[in-house]
Amino acid sequence: MGDIRTGTASWTDPSLVESGWYPADAATPAHRLAHYASRFPIVEVDSTYYSPPAERTAHLWAERTPDGFTFNIKAFSLFTHHPTRVSALPVDLRAAAGRAVNRKGNLYLRDTAPELVEQMWERFLAALRPLERAGRLGAILLQFPQWFPVGEANRRYLLACRDRCAPMRVCVEFRNRTWMSEENRDETLGFLRGNDLPYVCVDMPQGHSSSVPPVAEATSDLAVVRFHGRSEHWASGDKQRRFGYRYSDEELAEWVPRLGRLAEDADTVHVLFNNCLRDHAPRNAERFAELLRADGQPVVPAPEPRAAERADLEI
Repeated sequence: MGDIRTGTASWTDPSLVESGWYPADAATPAHRLAHYASRFPIVEVDSTYYSPPAERTAHLWAERTPDGFTFNIKAFSLFTHHPTRVSALPVDLRAAAGRAVNRKGNLYLRDTAPELVEQMWERFLAALRPLERAGRLGAILLQFPQWFPVGEANRRYLLACRDRCAPMRVCVEFRNRTWMSEENRDETLGFLRGNDLPYVCVDMPQGHSSSVPPVAEATSDLAVVRFHGRSEHWASGDKQRRFGYRYSDEELAEWVPRLGRLAEDADTVHVLFNNCLRDHAPRNAERFAELLRADGQPVVPAPEPRAAERADLEI
């Protein structure tokens, strides 16, 4: 039976810092990361979606966390067909965007010169190598938008991303319902299994164009579950209202048997709470781990801290 790691998507959200979840003496980024790593064995870094990481930052993340801690990294927006601000590119590459920039100042993958895309991938992956060398890198999250439907061209793109990132792992989350519709679900899961692509199971509001049903299936030796909340304001455009949801014990309990099945089918299960408003995500992650342990599930505890902490350094 596989191990289950629970954690949150981000440890730096301002509303989390203001919520009181961190102790008063966790006053720096380094102290907060050390405290987080004393409570959870995994975290998802979402800031890398908005701006590519720096290698120095990844080195510090690895240095300031104990052995056995895992970072999942969300892929840069350009790679997953999302609109990307030119200002998010490294300064020396911005001019290369050229006429591909639209009137809103955004860049899309379909309009971007292949040479620029290649440069961005090379720098993105190079920045993650300190985590990989330290044994801290879990998977690169490829979260695709609602305008990325099921189809042969998009299946080929998934394989291209997998191959480009290798030997680093990727996992795939869809926001277009056609991938997991009753008509296409078996084919999608079969494609992912046949190509060793971990599927990201989701709990999210239903009834929207971006809604994907809560299907719990392992398609590789790694399974990933992301909890986005069930807010009634998912389509509001307001991030706080969209993710401002705290799960009840009854809602979390729905996933306990599903996690049990995933752990039977995969070697490792990553469970990340993305309801990142105030302390909702860490409280739900802690409670869910308790429910899983009470059910006899193999939940991995937070790793033992290092004897000597380097928390005086700041990112």
